[in-house]
Amino acid sequence: MVTTDSSAEPVLLTAAVEHGTFTLRRARKGDLPRILALLADDQLGATRENADDLAPYEQAFEAIDADPAHLLVVGELDGDVVATFQLSYLPGLSRKGSWRAQIEAVRVSGALRGRGVGALMIQWAVDQARENGCSLVQLTTDKSRIAAHRFYERLGFAASHEGMKLTL
Repeated sequence: MVTTDSSAEPVLLTAAVEHGTFTLRRARKGDLPRILALLADDQLGATRENADDLAPYEQAFEAIDADPAHLLVVGELDGDVVATFQLSYLPGLSRKGSWRAQIEAVRVSGALRGRGVGALMIQWAVDQARENGCSLVQLTTDKSRIAAHRFYERLGFAASHEGMKLTL
């Protein structure tokens, strides 16, 4: 159920966690610096992200935000952005023409990993996919992210496919 806070910003989820109140909401353009910091806060992201030039990120944000098939979400802990992910809905012919949800760019602040915040986000995304008629939720995670693999497996995801990418 969607509730609203005092600023009329739609709140997607509110939950009490160990260190305060965790809230999910749609990302705003002003969140980009913090989102980029989260994306860059690991060995892989540190080499891929560059917040010195926000222009490409702003263009990507505008495209995501304008498309109803995509939702960029941030998680706040007592008002501070501490997590993010993107949820996208994809139509397909397989599985009798069913829709699937794609979860991407899941990041939780290092200080909060292992404290239930990521599980809250993924469960919310799975619930949204189910409510929107999806027959499948999929995600990819880099082969080097062993802890992430264990995390997703604990949440019921199975490593059922071998993913491939071609960098352009």
